Amino acid sequence: MKEMARLGLVLFIVASISALVLSYTNQVTEPLIAQKSEEAAKKSRQTVLPEATEFKKIEGADFGSDIVSELYEGYSGSELKGYVARTLPVGYSGPVEVIVGLNLDGSISGVSIGNHKETPGLGSKASGEFKDQYTGMNTNEPIDVIKSGQPKENEVVAISGATITSRAVTTGINEAAKAVLETNK
Repeated sequence: MKEMARLGLVLFIVASISALVLSYTNQVTEPLIAQKSEEAAKKSRQTVLPEATEFKKIEGADFGSDIVSELYEGYSGSELKGYVARTLPVGYSGPVEVIVGLNLDGSISGVSIGNHKETPGLGSKASGEFKDQYTGMNTNEPIDVIKSGQPKENEVVAISGATITSRAVTTGINEAAKAVLETNK
């Protein structure tokens, strides 16, 4: 009986020390992780709206969409160059982070696909050539997804086998454009 109590005490001490070490490590690394995350977000904004050098978050606005999580104005000096939106449309396996840059004329300056849990080899292809189809498109009219064939104006060809992901990215872009219009009313 004494042996079981001693083993229990040793196990408790080891578990307590492990918990303290993990807690301390979390406290030390949390600010670094937050800093790296913010740096990556800034880089994404710069990538999708390269003409802008400074970004100001639009606070307290109703974007008219649950999908749009953040909206920024992009400036070069004091001149407004466009907008960057972070959207979270739902794909096949969950939310797909879509960062889209919009010029003042409503054209898409760039698209970046962030965190997602889409199927490796299929839905994850949204990060490649697929997203480049959007660059230069005008968002004054909604963008549609087609499964095959030659796309017309404001149409993109879906990723083969990942139509749901393709539609999610397109929904994110269309909602970003609506949010910009809603904010500028």
